[in-house]
Amino acid sequence: MPNIINLNPRDYQKAILETAKNSNTLVVLPTGLGKTLIALLLSIERIKKYPTSKVLFLAPTKPLVEQHFETYKAQLPELYAQLDLFTGTVPAEKRKKLFQTAEIVFSTPQCIANDLDNHLYDLKEVSLLIIDEAHRCLKNYDYTKAVKNYKEQSHHPLILGLTASPGHDPKKVEEICKHLNINEIELRTRDSEDVKPYLKEREFDKIDVPFPPEFQEIRILLKRIFDSRVEILRTKNILFGPANKIALLKLQTRLGMQVSQKNWQAMHGLSLCAQAIKISHAQELLETQTLSGLNDYLNKMIQDSNEKKSRAVQTLVSLPEFNAARISLQHLLANKIEHPKLSKLKELVEQEFKDNENSKIIVFAHFRETGQTISNLLNQNPKIKSSIFIGQAKKLSRGISTGLNQKEQKAIIDKFKNDELNVLVATSIGEEGLDIPEVSAVIFYEPIPSAIRKIQRAGRTARLMPGKLIILVTQDSRDEIHHYASNAREKKMYKTIEEVRKNLKLKSKNPTLDKFK
Repeated sequence: MPNIINLNPRDYQKAILETAKNSNTLVVLPTGLGKTLIALLLSIERIKKYPTSKVLFLAPTKPLVEQHFETYKAQLPELYAQLDLFTGTVPAEKRKKLFQTAEIVFSTPQCIANDLDNHLYDLKEVSLLIIDEAHRCLKNYDYTKAVKNYKEQSHHPLILGLTASPGHDPKKVEEICKHLNINEIELRTRDSEDVKPYLKEREFDKIDVPFPPEFQEIRILLKRIFDSRVEILRTKNILFGPANKIALLKLQTRLGMQVSQKNWQAMHGLSLCAQAIKISHAQELLETQTLSGLNDYLNKMIQDSNEKKSRAVQTLVSLPEFNAARISLQHLLANKIEHPKLSKLKELVEQEFKDNENSKIIVFAHFRETGQTISNLLNQNPKIKSSIFIGQAKKLSRGISTGLNQKEQKAIIDKFKNDELNVLVATSIGEEGLDIPEVSAVIFYEPIPSAIRKIQRAGRTARLMPGKLIILVTQDSRDEIHHYASNAREKKMYKTIEEVRKNLKLKSKNPTLDKFK
């Protein structure tokens, strides 16, 4: 085989590789610190050790699969190994033939799971299974099926799991480890001693934005509706404990199962629950997003009510508080009043370009409608070339289809790389894995309660050059709760990983002791 050239792993990558050579390993490494290079080096090791074997690299989305394929192709000399890309666009019979000659296969788990179901091939000859975004393993049924088959079939099994964060829940981290037969966890953060020398300084700024007094009337009216629905649910002994969004969604699922059994109490509870969830969403838009987004949402409710799509919506829009809130909202919009986060964000982005006209920025926003509003606002400045970067699902907003297919997504990233764009306004699609160029600043339009997503977003800056992380927080709102929740969960995540790692070591010393039972 030809020698590998131009592969210069960093010290922490070498250390992780040594562990991964001998044990099923979960690698927890922030975005942009070279998880794929570790996978590549381990792939080389396995092909050297078992020359007739194969490597299977799974990633949850087609763009990620293609990205890993291109990375290997660029790093490996021509003819080093037969690399093949498996996607749904490659006919099944062709995949069957390709698998016989392939040495490194890149695929989505869905594609492999389908092929295994149809007995197109087996995984006996696969000596390394790489699972990208390993924290998704538990939710993705096809990942689960592919891993199960691999563990049962491979003659020389070795598993490498890659993630920026497995989450803060000990049970879920343990379940990931059990599912992947993990023996070792290799964790690195930006503050790890062997990582620090390779990273640039990241400046952090939390910017508090006051909740405008002009918005208070709408907030009080929406809260009155929400509280009345929750109170009835409690009085009827349908809801116990907190009345947050997660609790209400779980209650909605439970009641939905009971309704099918002709339980009229459950049917009434389901309507109340739906009303509470809708008003909770309206409160979130008011507190943390944009007034135009809230206006669109309330108008959509009125439209649904007129079309008699939902009795819950019909009840809501007939309430005097709902109509009073809408009138107050229309008055604010008529006077060109918007959420102060928008003007603060515009000010921050413009300042970045004043300081450095070659800046590149990612703004993260939770909702597509907010992202579009932000992008339109920024593009009012001729120095700013902004575009939204969102997922595929098609959704109508103000009469415009807001989904981007994978070809459109790739075109936007290429424009960002080639300086045709200098600001991306991204939803969650900008968080995971994708090869987006490093940016000088990452701005969160709102905090998110997920530690996984926060770590992924923040990893887009301060790798090869100094960067900034800025989070906008509306005072006296759920923004504050989400900000402190993600910080607490991130700290808890590192403690959880250490605990699970200790348990794995105990188990390796005493195989009869299974800490995951």
